[in-house]
Amino acid sequence: MVSTNDKIIRVALRNVLDRDLWGCCSESGLPTKIFEELGVQHGAARIDIAVINGVMHGYEIKSDSDTLERLPEQTKEFSAVFDKLTLVVGKRHLYDAINIVPDWWGIIVAKIDANGKVFFQTIREAEDNQDQVGVSLARLLWKEEALQILEEQNKAKGVRSKPREFIYQRLANVLDAETLKEKVRDTLLVSREDWRSDAPLILNGG
Repeated sequence: MVSTNDKIIRVALRNVLDRDLWGCCSESGLPTKIFEELGVQHGAARIDIAVINGVMHGYEIKSDSDTLERLPEQTKEFSAVFDKLTLVVGKRHLYDAINIVPDWWGIIVAKIDANGKVFFQTIREAEDNQDQVGVSLARLLWKEEALQILEEQNKAKGVRSKPREFIYQRLANVLDAETLKEKVRDTLLVSREDWRSDAPLILNGG
């Protein structure tokens, strides 16, 4: 069987996500956007594909041509942020990867058929993440965006001139987990239309 690489998996996965999300979101009415290379933790790590569709679902690609050297640290960084996570992995790395990512991560195997086309096999579905960290979520925002949310909550006093980390920490302390996630999702949907995103999918005005 032909080995996979990042590019062919990414293109095929993006096509599948575009198709599936157009269908489900036309029915649900949820605003949706797909990002590629979305940075987390101030850019310490980048998730290959992130989907915002009522929840934030991250997809990390590890093709047959990749190594798993960075996966343990990426797992930690991504698990602090996303509502759900799925590893899309080449067959070569499947069994090693299963032992690295948490049980609640989804796992999809990417293979190439006899005609040279990528196809995906779901090993397990992603479950809800119980390990999110508020300040890590807040770091998805730009400093000005986080400060604006604090202003709306009348909680900006004392941090307006502080470094961004003070602002993110205040935001995580002020808002409950669900409200914080909602604010972050809504902000990303509105303000990241062209930011490191390849032809983002936007429905219902985004």
